Amino acid sequence: MSTEDPGSTDSRAVEPEQPIGPEDEVIGMRRGMFGISGSGDTSGYGGLVHRVALPGGSAPPYGSYFDTVVDLLRAALASGAGFDAAIEKVVVDRGELTLHVERDHLVAVARALRDDPALRFELCLGVSGVHYPDESGRELRAVYHLNSITHGRRLRLEVSAPDADPHIPSLYRVYPTCDWHERETYDFFGILFDGHPSLTRITMPDDWRGHPQRKDYPLGGIPVEYKGARIPPPDERRAYS
Repeated sequence: MSTEDPGSTDSRAVEPEQPIGPEDEVIGMRRGMFGISGSGDTSGYGGLVHRVALPGGSAPPYGSYFDTVVDLLRAALASGAGFDAAIEKVVVDRGELTLHVERDHLVAVARALRDDPALRFELCLGVSGVHYPDESGRELRAVYHLNSITHGRRLRLEVSAPDADPHIPSLYRVYPTCDWHERETYDFFGILFDGHPSLTRITMPDDWRGHPQRKDYPLGGIPVEYKGARIPPPDERRAYS
């Protein structure tokens, strides 16, 4: 059964089975069949509305080794900007630890995580991008997955940038494995990694317009050219039925 969203003037039904916590960030509303559960109506015609929410900050104790990592990082950053200035929030969700980092302090946080003997996150497993077009001022995110081989631990760093100023410091000098991953994230999302030695496209042609993994990128209707031939977009192709 659905309930009406008390925070909206929209009279359509809202999915109730996934409660939104007081610290969660509601970044949008999804209407129709995708992402809807708890109802037999998956057609999209039943007026189903689903809140799109990101997990909010977690309060200690965090459990597992997460408290140890946060305490050690707090001590490692004490001589610099400080933990509270560098870390926006700590999120523990689905058994994983994510540190949301202010972009101006990203390099300092990464160096502390890599160099402190008690932390030793010596490997960056990859970099990915996320686009939240409705989250004003924080539309773009870069996500770094770090692994401590020494201590058998993992964590995630997440840093945001506005669409109007899509600059994030590169971690290439801290983790050289970021080289190709940051290039791919730039190619697909348009995030500019300042300090990267060769921030060029890695998959799309150099003269390609736009960034195809962004949620505002057009789906279909894009002509494809190769070896002098041009394939029109689907909505312009000849129909045979």
